[in-house]
This record gives sequence, C-alpha cells and structure tokens, in this order.
Amino acid sequence: MSPDLVRLSVDAGSGIAQLCFNRPDKLNAIDVPTAQAFCAAVRALRDDARVRCVVLRGEGRAFVAGGDVAAFAANFEAAPALIDALLDALNPAIEILRRIDAPVIAAVQGSVAGAGLSLMAACDLVVAAEGTRFLIAYDRLGAPPDCGGTYFLPRRMGARRAAEMFFLSQTLDSAAALEAGLLNRVVPPAQLGDTVAELARQLAAGPTRAYGHYKRLSLHSTQRDLQAQLQAEGEAFKDATRTQDFRSGVRAFLDKQTPHFEGH
Repeated sequence: MSPDLVRLSVDAGSGIAQLCFNRPDKLNAIDVPTAQAFCAAVRALRDDARVRCVVLRGEGRAFVAGGDVAAFAANFEAAPALIDALLDALNPAIEILRRIDAPVIAAVQGSVAGAGLSLMAACDLVVAAEGTRFLIAYDRLGAPPDCGGTYFLPRRMGARRAAEMFFLSQTLDSAAALEAGLLNRVVPPAQLGDTVAELARQLAAGPTRAYGHYKRLSLHSTQRDLQAQLQAEGEAFKDATRTQDFRSGVRAFLDKQTPHFEGH
C-alpha cells in the first residue's frame, strides 16, 4: 500500500486537514490499496486533536470517478471478495467522517461518479466547480450503490430524485446538482481553492465540539422518534455547557463581542 495514493496534511495553526485522493491518471478511481490508504488517513485525522475542519478533494481533473472497474474484469469470480476488501476499508472511513467533530468539506471538480458521489454526499458541505458532472453510475455496471449512496443521496436530494438518477442513469451538471440539494455552492473552477479555503478557515475557527454534536444528532434524527431526539438534543446541549467554548461563547454574547473558540 502506497501512502501516496491518499495524501493527508494538517496545518497545526489553523486546524485544517487536507485529505486528497491522488490517482489523477485514473481520475482517482478507488482500488483496494487506495481504499486502505484512505481509511488509514481518516483514522489518523480522527486521532489528531488538532483537526477542526477537513477538506476532502481529488488531485487532477476529477474528484473521484468511482471504483476501479478494471479490477472486476480481471476475475469476475473474485468480485465478491474484492467488494469485501474495498468496503472493509471504505465503510469504516465513512462512519468516522460522519461522527468526528470536525466538519468535512468536499471540494469537487470534473467527474463525481459512483463511490465518489457517495463519498461526496457523506460530507457535511460541498463546493463544486462549474462544469462538474455528477453520476450515480452503478446502474451502468448492473449493480446497486454502495459506500452509503442509498443512505445519503435520498436524504440530500429526496428519494424521488435519487431514484430517477439511478433508474434513468441521469447525469447532473453543477447547476442541477445545486438545485437538487447535493451541493452548497458552485463557483468558477479558478475560485474553487480559494472558496473552500475561506470556508474551511471559518469552520476551523468555530465551536468544534458543538459542530460534532450537530453532526451526530442530524445523523440519527431519522432513526429516533421525536421524544428520543429531544432527549438526545438535551444531553448534547448539557455536554456542550461543560466546554470552554460554551463559556467563551456565552460571555462574548452577553458582552456583544465576537467569540473566540478553541475547539474544546
């Protein structure tokens, strides 16, 4: 496994982690070594107390153009074992990204397809370059989505639209994906890096623990009834009151000042 397949860097000053798929010659298509490198990188940032925001991106012309389909053609009989190897790495990584306190921003360009679309949908915020194309793609292989695609896509864009993308093999451009609720912002390609950097700086300066509570409450909101969700919200709020960020925020609010959060 080459660590160069996925690059991870953390700026200690800002707390911003950069997580980058690095197979540009394959449009960042995910094979088993890439999946394993991705999982190792996600586990590393989970254990890094400095991390207050994560930017997920792909090197080159594409974000992630799906899984590496060529690996299936090499041995169809081994396809189930190959899927196990891929998802044994990707599924835990997706769960970690959803549960960590730090918000995760996807910066996408070019092609976002298959597993790449599922990974993008799992992120908290998405900024896309104009001209990006979005495609479920699994139907073209004769397979259903994985990597959380059937979980996140209906929640982001609605069950009807997600079904239409799958059954009719629809490709969305960036404007249509924004209108469907898959994206937060669409910017000219030359502005993608600066826009994401500014957004990451804003999030990294925020109340990281509170962000984490929001992420986890939102994740479980459709699995609880109202009473259970209200109880979970109350427990999360009480936990937040024990943080230094809460105390700083309350004092700043009362003093009509801008709060300074340290992420704990």
